[in-house]
This record gives sequence, C-alpha cells and structure tokens, in this order.
Amino acid sequence: MNLVLIGYRGTGKSTVAQLLAKKLGMAVVSLDREIVREAGRSIPAIVAEHGWPHFRDLESEVTKRVAQQDNIIIDAGGGVILRKQNVEDLRRNGRLFWLRAAVPSIVARIESGTERPALTAGKSFTAEVEEVLRERTPLYDAAADYRIDTDHMTAEQAADEVARLFRA
Repeated sequence: MNLVLIGYRGTGKSTVAQLLAKKLGMAVVSLDREIVREAGRSIPAIVAEHGWPHFRDLESEVTKRVAQQDNIIIDAGGGVILRKQNVEDLRRNGRLFWLRAAVPSIVARIESGTERPALTAGKSFTAEVEEVLRERTPLYDAAADYRIDTDHMTAEQAADEVARLFRA
C-alpha cells in the first residue's frame, strides 16, 4: 500500500514526505522529480518548450508507472488530480492524503519559488493561487481519502497526523 500526498504546491507535501520516510521506513518518490529526471530539463523548460498539455502527458506516464510500485510515499505534483486516470492509478494501491492550506499560507510559503511557471496569464501571484485553488479544490476533495489542514501545523505535526492515519 502506497501513501500518496496530494495538494497544491506550498502545502508541505515534499517536506512531509521526507519526514514520513524516516517515521515509516518507506522510500519517497516525487512525481515532479521523476518527470524532470526523465525529460532531462526543468518543469519551466518543459512547459516553455512544449506547453502544459505535454507536461500533463509526461505526468500521467510517470504517475501510472510509479503508482504500480508498492510501499512507497508518493509526493504528487499539485496538478496530478486534473486527470481522472491519474487519480484512479494512484488510488489502486494507495491512500491519498490531501494536504491543505489557505491562500495566505500558500503564498507566504512559495511566493519566491521559481520551480514552476505561471498557470494563469496576467494575474497577480495571489490571484493565481486563489483561482487555481478554486478550480482544483473539488478535485482534491473527490480524490482524497484523508484531509489534513497544514495552516497551523508544523511539518512534523502534519507528518505525525498522516502517519497515524496511514497506520490505522
């Protein structure tokens, strides 16, 4: 059984995944890192060169393959839930934990990051986060087996809660 972390960027997935690996003795596979490794270029470079649909195709290929492994922690990219097949692949052998945070928390955590290109054109960073979260929240909710609000938790507390629920 895999432990899958889903949620918007800045909700703590990567940090919590590393803490969980130590607590549960499981390996972590980051879908985004796998995509970058296989493509031989950064996500902004992939999107600039080929567009978001191509990136989503790569994400689906990697998701399908990684989801077939067992007893791993999957750190899923924020948009993995945009394709129903990705969610089905992850659910087949995994429990999905939605790490949630409010827009101000997300903005404070990731505002200076350069790992991902903009998802919407001509909007402020905060407006982009609000818009994308509004669109994705029902998808995260439908995919999730468990929901963890990370706004007022340390990464360690979030990892403890995920580990408790995963073991139950």
